[in-house]
Amino acid sequence: MNDSTWLHPPAHAVAEAVRRALAEDLDPLGDLTSSLLPPVTAEARLAARVPGRLAGTRCATETFRQVDPTVEVSWSADEGAVLAEGEVLAVVRGPLASILTGERTALNFLGHLSGIATLTAAYVGAAASGGRARVWDTRKTVPGLRSLAKAAVRAGGGRNHRGNLSDWMLIKDNHLGGIGITAAVAVARDRWPGRTVHVECDSLEQCIEALEAGADAVLLDNMTPEQVQACVVAAEVRQGGHDRRTLLEASGGITLATIAAYSAAGVDMISVGAITNSAPVLDLGLDLA
Repeated sequence: MNDSTWLHPPAHAVAEAVRRALAEDLDPLGDLTSSLLPPVTAEARLAARVPGRLAGTRCATETFRQVDPTVEVSWSADEGAVLAEGEVLAVVRGPLASILTGERTALNFLGHLSGIATLTAAYVGAAASGGRARVWDTRKTVPGLRSLAKAAVRAGGGRNHRGNLSDWMLIKDNHLGGIGITAAVAVARDRWPGRTVHVECDSLEQCIEALEAGADAVLLDNMTPEQVQACVVAAEVRQGGHDRRTLLEASGGITLATIAAYSAAGVDMISVGAITNSAPVLDLGLDLA
């Protein structure tokens, strides 16, 4: 049985994000319009208005739970599910006023996160058409929602780059303005043994230096597919083939139209900021039964 637990964001991150979102919507006086309604029970159906990939289910469930613990959300689609137009994803039952109070916040989370999952899935499919490179994300996320966005990337079939600056060291071009690649790798090994040392390179010469310095991973930035392929060959020649060489990542302006060529060049990973900072919202709706 497929376990989808790893596709979800951490429970504490979900609870905190929902708390902040509801406070934004309800402070200081609550839902004035829904307070006009009589105390009646209702049922609503959450459906996909367009095809896509589902993410954010726990955020939606937590939204209704925080609004009113008596509201029940019954999901018929799992996190990461491929959605068809018109497909019913969940049924929400409970006090009508509570359902309507939580509606927009729940849909905001679902639409944003499902949009990330949907765009990620498109990039994953395009990369697979050219080679075996995996797609992963960046730190280009809405502030405060990174763990949710990165979970949505997983739901779309992608993988996660470092979550924050303390995960591992990524020595980028601006860092190299103050220290060279070889020296930076050596200092990193001394100060943080056991941590991944990742070096950004914009030329074959820099890539070779990073490989010879012992970097765990090399980011090939803003290169053409042909330049990336030359770096892959250089790594394999020096390190004994694909299965033993340093992890190689391509990044920088890679689009749905070009990602297959970068995958075909032989890299392991392709990072795409657009999947988290430019994903369109997936159109989902909640309608009373």
